[in-house]
This record gives sequence, C-alpha cells and structure tokens, in this order.
Amino acid sequence: MRLIHTADWHLGQSLHSFERSYEQRSFLDWLLETLVEQQADALLIAGDVFDTANPSALAQQQLYQFLTAARARVPHLNTILIAGNHDSPARLEAPRPFLQLLDAVVSGQVWRLPSGSHDLESLVVPLKNKLGEITAWCLAIPFLRPADVPKVENAPDAFLAGVQQLYQQAFTIAQAKAKPDQAIIALGHCYLQGGSASLDSERRIVVGNSEALPASLFSKELSYLALGHLHLAQMVGDVDWMRYAGSPLPMSFAEANYPHQVLCVDFAGAKLKSIQPIRIPRFVDLLRVPAKPAPLPAVLAALEALDLAPLPEEQQPYLEVRVQLTAPEPGLRVRIETALKDKPVRLAKIETSYLRTEAESTELAPLSLDELQQLDPLNLLEELYRQNYPNELPDELAKAFHAILQEAQLGIAS
Repeated sequence: MRLIHTADWHLGQSLHSFERSYEQRSFLDWLLETLVEQQADALLIAGDVFDTANPSALAQQQLYQFLTAARARVPHLNTILIAGNHDSPARLEAPRPFLQLLDAVVSGQVWRLPSGSHDLESLVVPLKNKLGEITAWCLAIPFLRPADVPKVENAPDAFLAGVQQLYQQAFTIAQAKAKPDQAIIALGHCYLQGGSASLDSERRIVVGNSEALPASLFSKELSYLALGHLHLAQMVGDVDWMRYAGSPLPMSFAEANYPHQVLCVDFAGAKLKSIQPIRIPRFVDLLRVPAKPAPLPAVLAALEALDLAPLPEEQQPYLEVRVQLTAPEPGLRVRIETALKDKPVRLAKIETSYLRTEAESTELAPLSLDELQQLDPLNLLEELYRQNYPNELPDELAKAFHAILQEAQLGIAS
C-alpha cells in the first residue's frame, strides 16, 4: 500500500496582506499530478487544512475542487483529513455526506454517543487498495481539546492522560479489526516534545499543563504516525515512523529555507517499507535583502541592484527588507519603495534593528506598583527611547508627547 502524507495547507492564508491563492492553487495542482504519478492508494491530510476557523469561500472552493478532481483522476483514492488547531471542527465536517461520495473521510472532532461516552469507533477508518480490499486501518484523530478526551481520575496532568488513553483505546479497536498483514496508521495534529517549531507562524498549543506532548504516548506497535502542526518537515527524535510532513508553502520569511515536501509512504503488509520525501516546487520566491541586516545606504544599493525577471503580479517574489538603524528613520518606507520602483517584486515586510552598546542594551530594573505610580510619563518615555535607540529623545518628539499629555489630562479633568 502507498500513501501520501501532507499537512498544514493553511488555505486562505495571506502573507503580510498579500493573498496567496495562486500559490495554493499551484500546490494543489502539483499534488494532484503527484497522486496520479505515484498511483497512491491513500491521501492523509494531518490538520490545518484552512488558515482560519472561518475560511473564505475561495479557500473552501479550492479544497472541494481538489478533492473532486483527485477522485476523478485516481478513482480508488482513499482520503482522510483531520481538523487542526486552526480549523473549525463543525465547518470542516459540514460537507461530510458529500465527501463520503468521494471516499473522503473528515474527522473534525471526537463525537459522543447517547450514553455520553466518546465515539472512538468512528475514528477508526479502513484504507483500501486498488482492488477495494482493506489493507490498513487509520486512527483519524483530530486536534484534541479537553472536552474531546476521556477523564482520567487522579492524573497529574488530566489532559495528557486523557490524550494517551484516547489513542490507546482507538488503537485497541483497530487491533481488533486488523488482520496480521494490515498496517495500523495514526493521524495527529499536535506539538510533540523534541520537535522544531517556527515561532513566526505556528500558533502555540497550550492545553491543560502541556504545550509539547511526549512521543511516548503513542504505541510502538503503530506502523506509522502521520503528524501535522509543525511546519518544518521532520522526524520526532530519531524515530523514523513518527513524521511531520511540514507545510507545503512557507508561512513566513522564517520558513523560506524549509524543505517543503510531501511524504510518500509504502507498506509491505503491516510493515513500514519506505518513506520517500517528494519536494514541492517553490511557486513564488521569498527574498530577504540583504541576507543579514545592514545599514540603510548598503540596503538601498542592494535593492537598486536587484535584477529580476518580469512576472505577472501574482508570481512576483515577496520581499523582506532588513535594515540596521542608529535612530528612527521617518522616511524609511518611501526611500525603500523609491529604490524598488518598477521592479517586479512585492514589498511584504521591512524589518528594522538598532545598533546599541552593551550599556545601552541593559534592561529597565523591575519596579513596584508604587514606584510606577510615581514615574513622570515624560521621563519614562525618555528611558524607553534610550532602550530602543542609542540617542536622547529628540526635542520635537518630547514637545509633541507633552502636548498630547496635556490634552489627555484636560480631558480627564473635564
């Protein structure tokens, strides 16, 4: 059996106000061709299908058009998608009857039976080969919240214990269904200890007392664990069968050099046979000029020297400009935009940093509430200014602040 593991599509995501439908459409077109070329039996999407809980109509159309096309091009394809922490479970599950016609199973949340117990049976999904024979079982576990997991009495961390029990109970159900030559695969959307995260674009998950969950909560008898949430494709520790597929597109400039990919996973019966990364083309470049922050004259020279091929706007590179300053530069954006005039590039971000001596870099000492109340606002502004810039507060800024302060005090008095 062959499956394609992918995650963290974040359909509808924008990059510093630039919408990215061209890139997202290009990825889905590429993925469709990859499914055909690889003759995959199953597609596993490990959460964060959408970027927000209320995705745009366009983002939803992209998903459903892709699933429809995938079913047409690879008629035997099994698709399983789970909700991530960005997704709305209810919205993701709303078209479930329609998706069942495409052999697509969506798992947005853990449902409860009339008895009040969790419906774990529905989370155990069969995977079939080209002949329609069951060759594997998948635990389609979505992003878990406290209400989704069993209550474990007297546990030091009730949520962690509940997650472990839920996976174990679902695994036990799968074991009862699986024949000796059938693999058991688990899906999950979580942050496991030892994983490398991108702080720029990955929303922290803190549930109960846990941010990162231990990998030990997953049974070693699983054939494969398909994970989502971390955007960098990686193994968990040195465990080959625990994998984050990573995001198909860089979600921030910090991810520009990530090896974006999907994973092609083969099984021989119940045994994991091979895991082959398939690199995703970069549909739109992300440029950081210069590579490290530099003084403004050097930055402007580098921008003016940019030699880029003409492209339609939706394919033009995104640009992050990295400037090192010694004082505020009110006309910074105008000067940068002038240097980029008529160049086929989209200015997404200006990153500024300031040179400070060691003495100037010391932080303010902690103050008590009484001491804070006694501070003069102007003196506080001067101190904060020195914390950020290696100069004294300019007179014109001090006068403007004083005028605003007077207006505020008059407003309070009246």
